[in-house]
Amino acid sequence: MLVTGVDQLTVSDVPEPASDGRAVVAPATMGLCGTDVKILAGSIPVDTPRILGHEIVGRVVRPGPARRVDEGQRVLIDPGIACGHCRLCRADRPHLCPHGALMGRDVDGGFGERVAVDEFQLHPIPDELSTGDASLLQVLGTCVHAQTRVADVFPGQTAAVVGLGVSGLLHLQLLRERGVDRIVAVTRSAWKRELAERWGAIATASPGDAGDVLDEVTGGAGADLVVETAGSASTLARSIELAAMGATVLAFGTAPSGPAELPLYQLYYKELDVVNARAARPRDYTRAIQLATSGRLHLRDLWSADFPLDDAAAAVAAARDSSTLKVTMTLPG
Repeated sequence: MLVTGVDQLTVSDVPEPASDGRAVVAPATMGLCGTDVKILAGSIPVDTPRILGHEIVGRVVRPGPARRVDEGQRVLIDPGIACGHCRLCRADRPHLCPHGALMGRDVDGGFGERVAVDEFQLHPIPDELSTGDASLLQVLGTCVHAQTRVADVFPGQTAAVVGLGVSGLLHLQLLRERGVDRIVAVTRSAWKRELAERWGAIATASPGDAGDVLDEVTGGAGADLVVETAGSASTLARSIELAAMGATVLAFGTAPSGPAELPLYQLYYKELDVVNARAARPRDYTRAIQLATSGRLHLRDLWSADFPLDDAAAAVAAARDSSTLKVTMTLPG
C-alpha cells in the first residue's frame, strides 16, 4: 500500500525487501491510525512513494542471524528504528534516538506482504491472542509508555481523560488498572461516553460541561491528573483549565506544530506539571503484550472494522470516520 501524493493511494507490486541481516515478517494484521491518515492528507510530509504502516502483527518468514525469534512465530513489530549507540539509546530511550526513524513515515512501513526489520524490533505474542486484541498492541504500548511518565498515581485521586478515541479509552482502562477509581471522561461523542461509563468512568461530560462535572465530582478542586489524547491546542488548553492545583497534565495527543493559545498563567498559578510522551520503548511493548494476554482490558471492543489490503481506500475512509475506533487491514496467511 503506497502513498504517491496527497490523497493518492495505490496497492501495487513492489520488490520483496532484502533481508540484509534482518528478519523478514509476513504482516497479517495492519492497523490504521491518525498518522497514516495525516500522511495521506499531506499534513505529515513524507518522501513518496512510501509504503505506509507502523501497527503491524505478523509471522516470521525468515529469522535474522541472532535467532531471537523462530520461523513461523507470531510477532508484534516495534515500528521505531534506533541506532543503538547514541546517548539516548544507551539510556534506554531508543524511541528518542536522533538517528532513528518511524516505519511508514521515514522509511517504508509494513502495509504489504513482506517487511524486513531488525530482530530487536520483534516482540513474540501468543497465538491465542485474538486478532482484535492483537490489533491494539502497538497503540497500547504507546499508552503504557505515556503512563510510565506519571509516577504518582494512586487510589483516591481524580483523573480526567480528554478525548475518547482508541488511545483515550485505553488510557481510561490503564488508569483503572493502576487503581485510579475516580475518572471523568470527556468527549463530544455520546456513544463514547456510554462506553467509558461501562468501562469504569464515574462521570462523563462534553468539553463544554467538563468543568462543571469535575467541580461536582471533586468539590471544586479539579482533576489531580488530566490525560489529553485528542492532540489539539484547544484540548490541551482545556486540559490545563480542568487541572487541580499542583496537578499533572499528561499531553499524549500529538498537537500540530505552530503557535498556540494556552492558559499560561494557570500553568504558573496552579504549579502544574505538564508531561509529554512520545512513542514507546521495547519494555513498554512487553508490558502491553502482558496486559493484552491477561484479559483485564477491553481491547476487542475497540476494533471497529477490518478490510482486505486490496480494499485500502475503503479502510482509509473508515479510519477517517469519527464513528469508528480501530480500523485494520488483513492479508490471508
